[in-house]
Amino acid sequence: MLEQNDWRLTNQEDYLMNAQLYKRPYVQPTFTWDHDHCSFCWEKFMEGNCDDTLHEGYCTKNEKRWICEQCFQDFKEMFQFSLVEA
Repeated sequence: MLEQNDWRLTNQEDYLMNAQLYKRPYVQPTFTWDHDHCSFCWEKFMEGNCDDTLHEGYCTKNEKRWICEQCFQDFKEMFQFSLVEA
């Protein structure tokens, strides 16, 4: 059962409430920007064959915010996420 005091909740409602999300593979945005983190649990998203990293997740249209599968499932109702079929 998800609780309001979950350690992963750190004011994400300011930028993720009612977010439209896309399920996509992670692609390195620039030569110098090689990874992102889940907006909730801080799991790392990275392109390539790196162990202990995620290679796919849910992101905002501009791909600035990423969410791992577990956090998407845990918070989709609380944050009223909508999944956009691309």
